[in-house]
Amino acid sequence: MTYKAAKLKFRLEALGMLPFVLLGKIAGHFFSLSTKHSVFLFFPNGDIGGSPQVNIDLTQCIKDKKPLIIFSKKPLNNQFRDKYEIEGVRVWDIHRYIDNKAFHFVNFFFRGLLATWINRQPKAVVFGGECIFFYKMIPHLNAHVRRVELCHLDVWFPYSIGLIDHIDLRIFSTEKLKEKAESLYRENNLPASYFDKLFFTDNAIDIPPYTLPANDIMQVYFIGRGSPQKRVHLVAAIAKKIHEKKLPVHFNFVGDVDKVLQPEAYPFCTFYGNISDQQRMLNIYANTDILLMTSAFEGLPIVVMQTMAHGRIVVSTAVNGIPDYVKHNENGLLIYAQSEADIINEAVAHIELLLNDPALRLRLGQRSREIALQKFSREVFCRTYRGLLKIDAI
Repeated sequence: MTYKAAKLKFRLEALGMLPFVLLGKIAGHFFSLSTKHSVFLFFPNGDIGGSPQVNIDLTQCIKDKKPLIIFSKKPLNNQFRDKYEIEGVRVWDIHRYIDNKAFHFVNFFFRGLLATWINRQPKAVVFGGECIFFYKMIPHLNAHVRRVELCHLDVWFPYSIGLIDHIDLRIFSTEKLKEKAESLYRENNLPASYFDKLFFTDNAIDIPPYTLPANDIMQVYFIGRGSPQKRVHLVAAIAKKIHEKKLPVHFNFVGDVDKVLQPEAYPFCTFYGNISDQQRMLNIYANTDILLMTSAFEGLPIVVMQTMAHGRIVVSTAVNGIPDYVKHNENGLLIYAQSEADIINEAVAHIELLLNDPALRLRLGQRSREIALQKFSREVFCRTYRGLLKIDAI
């Protein structure tokens, strides 16, 4: 959708919802929020995942400002929910009210209600972390409210292009994603002032102590959700092919992959399910030789960052932001094939190459760790986000 078409669409929608939004604004003047906040964080829910972990990291960085987190989408597993229980931070989950298409007018009402409460704050900051309700809210906010968006994937672009007038800063977690936004702006002949609102910064992780890999049998891990973009069936096909070759390689799956695979059909693999315990995950990364990803699209997953920080090797399809961090034959191996059959064959070849060349494994892993130390510092992450949000002036 073009910028002009999207803006027209949102104007027409605004007319339809106007009575309910006004009702919410009136309610906002009669009923006050029970706690006082200047920073409002719009997140989808407490589900497990890479982008939610970034939201949690951000919250930790600014907890001294006592932000209000607003959850707006029904959770699928809620396995990260306890991580948002941070001293000084309030969480308000309103998904049961607004995430219901049959009563969508309630969603409109809450837009007006929240807008009134936020607009009352003289130095309010609103942040959206991969949250559709953030986009729904921002047209109702006054000009003095600072509105900041974080993007991990370009799937939001066709929708958000019509709302960029309401966003003061768009943060991208990969350089390639920022470049795609710039390309979209050029296609729509937008002025230079819009480009000035685009910013890239890396996510952050704790860098663990380095240990040498010590597995007798090479351990390959898939770590992630069982969503269509991950194409877990390709990882399973690669595991089956390696097994048929009788190679000393063991495949492991971490995540809710039982939605797309039948674990009993792969008795030669280990299935862990979802893991929310941080120490257990760190142990898994330390035990990993190869992280294997066959995604159709990606931002920069936390699992890639963690694998690099542990000095282990990423083998991944060369999609979106992955090649910005995983350089082929420098600190990992990329899969350039397009068809599923070719992806399987290329991945198998990469794994065999690494199996037969321990020196290559060591070199690639150590280079990954060097890059992680340079890019993923938590101190830099917090300092950067506090500056971008301008919360130290609050």
